[in-house]
Amino acid sequence: MTPLIDTHCHLADPKLRDDLDAVLERATAAGVGYIVAVGAIGSIETDRLTVEIAERHDGVFAAVGVHPHDARDCGSARIEQLRGLSGSKKVVAIGETGLDFHYMRSPPEAQQSSLRRHLELAGELGLPLVIHCRDAESSSTNEPSQRRTAWRNTVEIVREVGIPPAGGMAHCFTGDQAAALEFLALGFHISFSGIATFKNAGALRETARLVPDDRILIETDAPYLTPEPHRGRRNEPAYLPFTLEALAKAREVTPEQLAAQVLANAKRLFRIP
Repeated sequence: MTPLIDTHCHLADPKLRDDLDAVLERATAAGVGYIVAVGAIGSIETDRLTVEIAERHDGVFAAVGVHPHDARDCGSARIEQLRGLSGSKKVVAIGETGLDFHYMRSPPEAQQSSLRRHLELAGELGLPLVIHCRDAESSSTNEPSQRRTAWRNTVEIVREVGIPPAGGMAHCFTGDQAAALEFLALGFHISFSGIATFKNAGALRETARLVPDDRILIETDAPYLTPEPHRGRRNEPAYLPFTLEALAKAREVTPEQLAAQVLANAKRLFRIP
C-alpha cells in the first residue's frame, strides 16, 4: 500500500516526545511513512527540538513558526530565530501561524502582525506556509457577521501580503464550504484532521468532497483531535488511517486511491523527495 503521510503533528509535544520511539514504531506499523512535525507551540525551544527530531529520523520533516496563541511573542528576534532554524534541510514549511479567535490567547492585532511576518518569511525562504485558523464559537456572539471573523481576516491578510510562491496549507480545516472555496482560490491546499471522523462532522465531510484531488491533505494534529473510534485517548500518527478511511468514504474513492493522491500532493507542496 502507498505510504501514508501525516502532514501535521506535534512530535515535540511532551505528550509524544517522552514516548517518541514507540510512537514512531507504531506509526510505521500503521503504514505512516512520512510525518511533517510542527513546532510553533510555546517557546522557540519547541521549534528547535522539532528540527532535531526531524534530523534524527529519515521520514520526519519539520515546520517552524509561532502559533497564534503565542503571537504576542512574535517580534523581529523570534523571526530571525526561525530564519536560522530554516537553514536545516529537514525544514519544509513555515508555521503554523494564523488567527485563533476561539481562545484569543494573544490579542487580535498581535496575531495579525505575526501572520504577516510569517507570510513574508515564507516568501523570502521559498517555503510553503501552514495556516491555523479558528473562529469563536457561534454561541459566543449574537452577530452572525462576526462568526467568521478569523477566516475572513486571514483571507484578507493573505490577499494583502500575497500567498508565498511555494503555496501553503490550511491545516485542520473546520470551516464551511465558503471558507474552503476562499482558501482554494488563494492557492492553498486543505488538510483534514480526525475531526472529520466525528459523528457530528457531516457538514465537514461534505466540504471535503468539494476539495480538488490535487489540493487535499490529511493529518492527525497529534497529540490532539484523536479520531473515532479512539476519541478521548492521546492522538498519535498511527491513528491517521481512521481519518483516511472517513475521507475516502466521503469522497467515494478507496483509501488506497486517496492515500496515493495525498502523498503526491504533500510531496509536491513540501518538496519531499
